[in-house]
Amino acid sequence: MEKSRKINSFVWHLLQEVDEEIEKGLEGITLNIPGNSRLMPVERITGEDLWILSRILKKNPYINGLDVRYNLMSDVGAYYAARLLQKQHKLIYLNLMFNDIGPEGGELIAKALHKNTTLKYLRMTGNKIENKGGMFFAAMLQINSSLEKLDLGDCDLGMQSVIAFATVLTQNQTIKGINLNRPILYGEQEESTVHLGHMLKENHCLVALHMCKHNMKNCGIKQLCDALYLNRSLRYLDVSCNKITRDGMVCLADVLKSNTTLEVIDLSFNRIEDVGAKYLSETLASHNRSLKALSVVNNNIKGEGLVALSQSMKTNHILSNVYIWGNKFDEATCVVCFVLFSFFFTEGFFWGLLYNIRHLQVALEMIVTYWGTWVAQWVKRLTLDFSSGHDLSLLSWSPVSGSALPEWSLLGILSLPLSFPCSLAWSLSQK
Repeated sequence: MEKSRKINSFVWHLLQEVDEEIEKGLEGITLNIPGNSRLMPVERITGEDLWILSRILKKNPYINGLDVRYNLMSDVGAYYAARLLQKQHKLIYLNLMFNDIGPEGGELIAKALHKNTTLKYLRMTGNKIENKGGMFFAAMLQINSSLEKLDLGDCDLGMQSVIAFATVLTQNQTIKGINLNRPILYGEQEESTVHLGHMLKENHCLVALHMCKHNMKNCGIKQLCDALYLNRSLRYLDVSCNKITRDGMVCLADVLKSNTTLEVIDLSFNRIEDVGAKYLSETLASHNRSLKALSVVNNNIKGEGLVALSQSMKTNHILSNVYIWGNKFDEATCVVCFVLFSFFFTEGFFWGLLYNIRHLQVALEMIVTYWGTWVAQWVKRLTLDFSSGHDLSLLSWSPVSGSALPEWSLLGILSLPLSFPCSLAWSLSQK
């Protein structure tokens, strides 16, 4: 009424649902207003709408999370989000991803976090705050002592701001997970990787580091591996979509012999090929017993390398997830992986399969290639889904998070089915 605006029916419906939850006595509620929802008709909210929401949330003790991703906030919405962070002292989660927020809006939000002591998780993915906004967020991390997870992926950060983050994180002791995916970097010297490598030598609190699309080559992965000999906190490393080849796997395989903290490594969309896969499989088979999930999706690995990875799972009982789709399967790979799959019918019995499906995904991927498309719908359910929200308890069986790292992952995956159809099981056993 104050703004003389018509009621947004989508938001009105969601607020009514929140009222019902409050009446039931629920607390710690997250208000989800995604602009990309396909479950109901959506009327995307603007920056002015966020002013109205901030008035509602300012004194509401029951709501501690706000998800307004994929809307039309712009810098106006960033202004009201900053005011909300200054006045709402219950908010622990804020998702502003893909809202057309620019450098000025990024500056407002970063400065609001100087005095905020409650927010734990901020997602700014896809907002082009650029190098200027990134510098303000780096400066904020020198002051803020409560933020634990910061997602600045695809924000057009520059080399200067990436180096600033690396410098600040040598001293910051509260950030547990940071996403610096796809910065805008010029040159071939890999300065960003060098600085982040130095940071890992000094920082002993960071749990998850995302460095997707950093134009990283073998020299860069060597810098990180040198740091991982000394680091004893990092459990999740994402170096997907880079230019790492088999030579880089020599360094990674060597560090995995002594590193006992890394649990998830995402090497998707590199080019490690058969030789690189063999280096990893030898270490995983005979030395490493801490890694739980490995993704080598789309790495130009052929049958020889895939067979080696499959064989390593026979002796390594900690490695529970190996993601291999997008490579070049042959008949030998299918046979070896089917042997792993058959193990559950002969040794684990069918009902054990319902709860212990350690090798199921690898086998299903192979069987799809070998027997056709009739199992394809089941494999599709195991495909990565990068649009999940922040409810990290829902992220299970992921190559980049899941059971290995549910609390700090910034990515998600569709859950594996908890049951397995008897008809499919019977058909496979007959084959």
